[in-house]
Amino acid sequence: MLGMAHRGRLNVLAHVLDKSYSRIFGEFQQPEKGESSSAASRPGDAWVGDVKYHLGIRGYHLSDAEADEQVLVNLAPNPSHLEHVNPVVEGMARAAQERRDAAGPPVRDEEKSLPVLLHGDAAFPGEGVSAETLNLSRLPGYRTGGTIHIITNNQLGFTTERQDARSTTYASDLAKGFEIPVVHVNADDPEACLAATRLAYAYRERFHKDFLIDLIGYRRFGHNEGDEPAYTQPVMYQKIKDHPTVRELWAREIEDRGIITAEEAQKMVDDLQANMEEIRRKPKDEVGDDDLETEQPRTPVVEVPETAVPSERLIELNSALLERPEGFTPNSKLERLFQKTRANLGNEGEDRIDWAHAEALAFASLLADGVPIRLTGQDSERGTFSQRHLVLHDEEVGEDYVPMQNIPQANASFAVHNSPLSEIAVMGFEYGYTMNADDALVLWEAQYGDFANVGQPMIDQFIVSGQAKWGQTSGLVMLLPHGYEGQGPEHSSARLERFLQLAAMENVRIANLTTAAQYFHLLRAQARLKENKRPLIIMAPKSLLRHPMAGSGLADLSEGRFQTVLDDEEAKGRAEAVERLILCSGKFYTELVGSDTREEDDSTAVARVELLYPWPEGRIKEILDGYPNLREVAWAQEEPENMGAWTFVRPRLEELLGDELPLRYVGKPARPSPAQGSARYHKEEHAAIVREAFEENGDAGRDREVMEATQERASSPSA
Repeated sequence: MLGMAHRGRLNVLAHVLDKSYSRIFGEFQQPEKGESSSAASRPGDAWVGDVKYHLGIRGYHLSDAEADEQVLVNLAPNPSHLEHVNPVVEGMARAAQERRDAAGPPVRDEEKSLPVLLHGDAAFPGEGVSAETLNLSRLPGYRTGGTIHIITNNQLGFTTERQDARSTTYASDLAKGFEIPVVHVNADDPEACLAATRLAYAYRERFHKDFLIDLIGYRRFGHNEGDEPAYTQPVMYQKIKDHPTVRELWAREIEDRGIITAEEAQKMVDDLQANMEEIRRKPKDEVGDDDLETEQPRTPVVEVPETAVPSERLIELNSALLERPEGFTPNSKLERLFQKTRANLGNEGEDRIDWAHAEALAFASLLADGVPIRLTGQDSERGTFSQRHLVLHDEEVGEDYVPMQNIPQANASFAVHNSPLSEIAVMGFEYGYTMNADDALVLWEAQYGDFANVGQPMIDQFIVSGQAKWGQTSGLVMLLPHGYEGQGPEHSSARLERFLQLAAMENVRIANLTTAAQYFHLLRAQARLKENKRPLIIMAPKSLLRHPMAGSGLADLSEGRFQTVLDDEEAKGRAEAVERLILCSGKFYTELVGSDTREEDDSTAVARVELLYPWPEGRIKEILDGYPNLREVAWAQEEPENMGAWTFVRPRLEELLGDELPLRYVGKPARPSPAQGSARYHKEEHAAIVREAFEENGDAGRDREVMEATQERASSPSA
């Protein structure tokens, strides 16, 4: 598995991955191949392509040991966000090392893949993702048996010199903190470079740890084709101009050894240049659609597969999850909780299933179906909110037991790992893992959804756009705890609006769920979408984890499937009396329907949109048509007006409603910060929003004034 930036990429493509000069020249001379000016140029086509020095390729390289032994080399596509491909490559390597077709943890063979990462001398110490990726190297959930790192050290970062680029003597000094051996080698000495590479590989094979080569050279020309380096480094580039190339130095060396004559060396150069010029003028191979390194994706129709599991099977799986090995002493308080909340599954009237229980049943049923599962994130073994407990700890000796790895019905592996305190590296690792594990359900969980934006480059450059740029399909599930409960601006919002802004051409699925059964069915649906995989972004709950209204019955899991929109069941018997339809999404639904105002209002129905993207227009239209006497539609949310789903749903609802029905926004005014710091004012404001939702449009002004006054009080220093 190879990760690198753009510099030297054509060299690697041609001389490591054996991509022909003809194909390379042909792609440059036929720019319409592999890219399009706009995805809209072909309706239903989600392909936009990328510049050529970002594209990846899979090719075979002959090993030194056996001329007929091929080594598959996978060069990962990457953005110009330097070093961010590093954790992606590590995840790809880990997935390639694991067998996932049997119960228990995955069986790993570190000899199955070798990650190689090429770094820049400015980017390696400068980009934080470098350190975060190195920190993964010896962790049980992320180790890959050693990575070979090569710093292509030009002693210059664009125009920035070393004294302005780092606070260490060497560009490689970051690696010392992780006890990684470093060899500095002169790039003008090919034999020394080869010796360093052999040492790096031997060290990795012997100790299964990382090794770093600091390849000290120079950049002969500018940062790009149009750059003049002498503007900023005149002395350096005069020296480089006078300095012979590596080829010239090596030719002199082997001439002195009597291996080749100067004439023979020059003829090799002339012949190669003539051959390349002939190919450039007229490529021998026409570049066709079949020659593209990546598969051009087509936007599919979103499927909602069958996901129900027979109740008898769920009861059997539940019983298996409650089994403990002989001699194991679980935490007594936790065990009593399990017996109280989970052991009664199947008993009529006592089978309410909360969020974590539904998740456990979804996981167990998928394992029985032969679907491997990998879940990682900060505190994910227990769950941030102490809801999950996938790993049990013997309270006498401290040994671990993972019930999910020991159920007799399982036909695939299960892995759960607490991650280090990192978002971007772990997020990238899991995305990379999905590249080589399309058979598995892979989930990354944020401790709080608010912290997911620490990994924003990974979201922007890989997760939401990897398919459109490179043809990569990923089924990564992102669990982002989201919901306003008075905990302030750092523990309230997963920035739903940002994901919706990035949604186009059905590149992702974005859900904001309200019941445990919906979560159960959606996880199973994601795992069963084999042909049309897409990343799934879930605004995961906090208070809903144990909320009575979010609980589900056994029948909810053993029947039906995931519903993109849930109508108001209570209003169905009075559909003709309904004059106002409130649409919402997520946890705020429970505040609306649980209010005293709702109990007194027979003219209002409340429906919640569970899948925000792809936008379920047809289902929403069905619900609208079910209320023939509607006078208005309102969108209610707990996020500020410039956040949440409002700016996304507004144009879509207006298009759907046309001039027939007015659309009203109910929620907080626009704000620069997602939530208030005062729990008291949070409660006051939410109560005002709920009242406004059930009022006539003309009577909502007083509650708007309450919200504005609350905002003013909360923002004053004395508050």
